[in-house]
Amino acid sequence: MAHSVNKDLCVGCGACEETCPLGAISADAEGKREVNADLCVDCGACEGACPVGAIA
Repeated sequence: MAHSVNKDLCVGCGACEETCPLGAISADAEGKREVNADLCVDCGACEGACPVGAIA
């Protein structure tokens, strides 16, 4: 199962996007991050990189 971003918590810093080894994370129109479930392999790198705990 792919990770997901809680957009209420996301501050748009991009730490998760920079950490993702597969490029599965990108910014939406509001600058919040979202995970492409087709690319995510659930490695957990983004979850550990998020400073506000917005990724589960």
